[in-house]
Amino acid sequence: MQDLSQIHHLISDLFTWPATPAEWKQYKLTDDQVAFFKEYGYLADIKLLNEKQIDQLKNELEAIMDPTHPANSLFHEFHSNESADPDKVLFHALGAWRITKGFHDVLWNPAFVMAASQLLGNKPVRFWHDQLFCKPAKHGGVVAWHQDYSYWTRTGPLQHLTCWVGLDDATKENGCLYYVPKSHNWGLLDKPALAGDMEGLMQYLTKEQKEEFKPIPIELKKGHAAFHHPLMVHGSYANSSPRSRRAFVTNVFADGTESKSNDELLKGVPVIKSGHRMEGQFFPLLFSGI
Repeated sequence: MQDLSQIHHLISDLFTWPATPAEWKQYKLTDDQVAFFKEYGYLADIKLLNEKQIDQLKNELEAIMDPTHPANSLFHEFHSNESADPDKVLFHALGAWRITKGFHDVLWNPAFVMAASQLLGNKPVRFWHDQLFCKPAKHGGVVAWHQDYSYWTRTGPLQHLTCWVGLDDATKENGCLYYVPKSHNWGLLDKPALAGDMEGLMQYLTKEQKEEFKPIPIELKKGHAAFHHPLMVHGSYANSSPRSRRAFVTNVFADGTESKSNDELLKGVPVIKSGHRMEGQFFPLLFSGI
């Protein structure tokens, strides 16, 4: 099967790339939305997908969750169950964009790239990596409290952004995201095990941070997204409901971000030496502006 990371443009009919500045306007965030993100560290309930797009991605997800899928080797990481609790399941994988047309093309979703550019300060947007997170009904595992950038310090400067998109309705019952508003102002914290103890991060917080630790649930309809700052403290509880909670995450950074490591940045990706720009086959430019 072809490695779709070799193609840096839309390859299906799921999305249409705007041809004029006027066509881009429908996707722009308001000034109030951008201001909210800057103050609180997140912006939720942004519709990115319609029913047709959701259904295609669900079908593709079902196929590639099978570890015997013929393109499984293209994943940078593939964990049928990353949960630290043997009674829970958390499917987590990186690299779906290399395998299926739908997960490839969501990177070039006009609604996504426009919002991402605005939230990055109207800068060109470059791809970092994608993730799949799936919590099955009744025994889906947790994602512990964490900051995304604590796992990404091999790149810099800090000018990253995360976008979480549900393929199912996300509720408190089935393990939706929780954010700690304004925690993006706390600075970089030590990182816990991502699928380990839900409260593992608490040992790294100051007394003041613990007092400010007031998580709020981010319940979203399927096809809707939540964007968050790379230092936003967030996590999600177990799914004990009768409904699955499937989602994908697209991580990006502003163009000009550099490698800060001489080691492999993602499994299977050629080394980008420290101090060199993040670019090339695996880190394409998604949006240069209008």
